[in-house]
Amino acid sequence: MTRLTLSDAQWAKIAPYCAGKETDVGRTAVNNRLFIEAVLWIVRTGSPWRDLPPEFGNWNSVYKRYRRWVKSDRFSKLFNALNDSDLEYAMIDGTIVKVHRHGQGAKGGLGHQAIGKSRGGMTTKIMAMVDALGNLVDFTLLKGQQHDMAGVKPLIKDKEFGALLADRAFDTDWLLLDLEERGSKAVIPPKRSRLKQRDFDKEMYKWRHLIENFFCKLKDFKKIAMRAEKTDESFAANIYLAATIIHLR
Repeated sequence: MTRLTLSDAQWAKIAPYCAGKETDVGRTAVNNRLFIEAVLWIVRTGSPWRDLPPEFGNWNSVYKRYRRWVKSDRFSKLFNALNDSDLEYAMIDGTIVKVHRHGQGAKGGLGHQAIGKSRGGMTTKIMAMVDALGNLVDFTLLKGQQHDMAGVKPLIKDKEFGALLADRAFDTDWLLLDLEERGSKAVIPPKRSRLKQRDFDKEMYKWRHLIENFFCKLKDFKKIAMRAEKTDESFAANIYLAATIIHLR
């Protein structure tokens, strides 16, 4: 059996938010569960769509449906519908993924996608925020050579959290001031170059490993570990789906 089968409990939570269910206006979709598992198989194995096992149906039909979901932001809506983050405190960090040659060549060129050239070649950076349980709250995509700080503002915008945990790369005056104005605790080690070293909660900082754990789980999905999607919207859709499954485990 090829299918990466969702458990009944997982499917029960996902099903109400799938497009084309029986309660929706218009045509009822054929087997939403099989479709989700087909996309999961592709994202987990990193295989080309043409290699989709026939038990999932015609690969081209599944792919076209996947693209409709991507364009309508269905995967992000699914993630947000099931996102019950515990923001007692939050963690931010970034991770680099290499871009497979199949992930290059989008219309408009690489300048229109979060793909850049760094020491490791063509790369994309995933900047993420996770909650106190290590579940994804939000993410943004950057070109691989961009500094992590470039992704901080969109991640913390309009969010409330008791404390923010991050490594010393995020020790910048504007972020510390922003957190102070929010009434949020900054659990960020000071850079060694600071003339006046400040204190931080070393015990709470130990929990920062949760965001590293999340990145490890995310990269179990091979189509994310090595970006094979030409467009940011498709790559983001893969991350939303993977994060949803990680959250429901």
